[in-house]
Amino acid sequence: MGKPVILTGLRSNDQIHIGNYLGAILPIVKLQKNHSADYQINMFVPDLHSFTTPIDHTMLYQNTLNNLKVFAAAGLDINNSDTFIYRQSFIPAHSELAWILDCFTYFGEASRMIEFKDKSKKFGDSTVSVGQFNYPILMAADILLYDAKWVPLGEDQQQHLELTRDIAIRFNNKFSDIFTVPEEWKKQLEFTNRSSIRIKSLRNPENKMSKSIQDPNGTILMSDEPDEAVKKVMSATTDSVGKINYDPKNQPGISNLIQISALLKNVSLDDEISTWIDKTSYGDLKQSVAELVKQFLADFQSKLSAIDENELKTKLESDEKQVNEIANKKLLDVQKAVGLRQ
Repeated sequence: MGKPVILTGLRSNDQIHIGNYLGAILPIVKLQKNHSADYQINMFVPDLHSFTTPIDHTMLYQNTLNNLKVFAAAGLDINNSDTFIYRQSFIPAHSELAWILDCFTYFGEASRMIEFKDKSKKFGDSTVSVGQFNYPILMAADILLYDAKWVPLGEDQQQHLELTRDIAIRFNNKFSDIFTVPEEWKKQLEFTNRSSIRIKSLRNPENKMSKSIQDPNGTILMSDEPDEAVKKVMSATTDSVGKINYDPKNQPGISNLIQISALLKNVSLDDEISTWIDKTSYGDLKQSVAELVKQFLADFQSKLSAIDENELKTKLESDEKQVNEIANKKLLDVQKAVGLRQ
């Protein structure tokens, strides 16, 4: 304890696909390898956030464990003493702090969140829950409970990080310095030495890879049979340009395949672009990516089958006990500040 905190996590309401793995899980594993000596890493599962979208509630608990097993199979060292894994719903302070922060968040700033506005427009106000409106404030509680300065996030969460900073600054100005204000977005990117990775659907490359139920042929699940994944790659939507370029706007399908290839090879995007640029055989690119995906899934699934779920549960229970103590201490500071405790 006492080291600067890096906080990150991944929801557990769906099966994990290769876009989640390459864009979210792998960066977290690399983060641990690069920074665990100097930082405390809070790798939590925000299971309370799962209710903001329709889910199979009978599978939520097991999906949480399954997704943590995916992290372990990806290389996360769950036995690292400075890495804490925990479930959001097992730390009650998250929910209580979220309510207190609600009362210091203005309706206007919360209603400006783009994700909420997009979902309201897409599904209509009658079906978008209050939880969808409110979850950026719960996300702020997730961060501020642990004085997390560094919060690696996807590009779609940038606005929520800015809201967290605004809430923390407002609260600190009123009650003295209770919270550590996380660093701004630009510094977050510099710290993790990354740009936001967004793997696209193989069939609809204008959209990000998403749930299999919505886009079964465009989504490669981590549980897919390797040969089935090959078929998905080989049927990926491309274009009629006839020449390979990395141009996400005009050639999104081709650009998506190049990015997947670079990530699976663990080479820079620029190096992978130079391998393929100006070539004319889309089939060769697809075949190359398909073989990479096939080998990757076979290797990963072998590692996943070797994960001991009981060992994972033991780690969770131990970490959740320690994390509760940390969270409750910060919550008490807040409760005293707002007059709930003396």
